[in-house]
Amino acid sequence: MRSQYAPAQAVPDVTMASRHIEAGVYRLSRAPHHRIMMHASAATRSYCNQVGRYFVRRAGDIDVVPAGQEGGFEAETPFDTIEIALQPALMERVVAELGGKGQALRLDTRHLLRDQRIAHLARALEGELNADSPSGPLFADSIGAALAVRLLGLGEPDIGRTNRLSDTQLKRVLEHIEASLHEPLSIHRLSRIAGASSSHLRTWFKVATGVTLHRYVLRRRVERARVLLQRGDLSTSEVAEMTGFAHQSHLAHWMRREIGQTPRDLRRTQPPK
Repeated sequence: MRSQYAPAQAVPDVTMASRHIEAGVYRLSRAPHHRIMMHASAATRSYCNQVGRYFVRRAGDIDVVPAGQEGGFEAETPFDTIEIALQPALMERVVAELGGKGQALRLDTRHLLRDQRIAHLARALEGELNADSPSGPLFADSIGAALAVRLLGLGEPDIGRTNRLSDTQLKRVLEHIEASLHEPLSIHRLSRIAGASSSHLRTWFKVATGVTLHRYVLRRRVERARVLLQRGDLSTSEVAEMTGFAHQSHLAHWMRREIGQTPRDLRRTQPPK
């Protein structure tokens, strides 16, 4: 079964697919994007023709296959894998935002990598996909940039030297979010509003507000929906559309998750007019 998030662009910066692979030869042909493959099954014994030996892949083991490179192995048993695709343009953009260290940008093939940060980011993206969050594109943008930073080996020292968001920058972002809750929001759009790089905005927004950017947007959508529902002059489907949710069931799911109440619950507690 395939699922994916995609920012509102011709070529999404980051996509994800959950795959079930049968036993036998598993081949990754050359692709124009970088691939992160995270093993999602119990121990799977496999044979790699490139090095001529057997390996045991365990849950959380990661393979990195750069753009233009091939990959694959022969698995003795069926297995599940999470495949994340990152566009080279994203990598180049992150390098530039974090100080231009990657003039000689190169991503190496890696096999059976154990990296808690990559695994955490992959699971977070998978969970958000499965939950069908209304902040999906914004969240995917943030995850993609964080994965790019990790793969490039830049990390916190470079980010830590970046100046924090000014009060004016933060105010512009918050005001734009409030005015655009009914629309898709992306990290690229908000970074332009802030006049800061997406990596800068993503990092220092959390420092300033205590929550991640995508979580803040989600909470504001839910709170706006709560206020509109309590007014009582709009249908639930109208409220969902006005606050960036796909439909009223989508709205009900996230209201229950965020505030413990559904639109029906709110309407029941309203006094009759």
